[in-house]
Amino acid sequence: MRLLSELALFASDNGEGLVGETDDRIITFFSLGVVVFFTVLVVVLSALQASLERRKEQRKASELRRRVGW
Repeated sequence: MRLLSELALFASDNGEGLVGETDDRIITFFSLGVVVFFTVLVVVLSALQASLERRKEQRKASELRRRVGW
């Protein structure tokens, strides 16, 4: 029963979050942050994949030149 009363006290902040009352500005900036985060994540991971693909192709070309003798 004590756990329920503690949870009730925790939830009795009248809907306020960690940064205070949640309004449109907070929701807008949070949503913008999520969009920017995933955009940056996709760009960085794509650049990493391109770099690794380039290294793989260089390694394959080097191995082929070694076999052929050029």
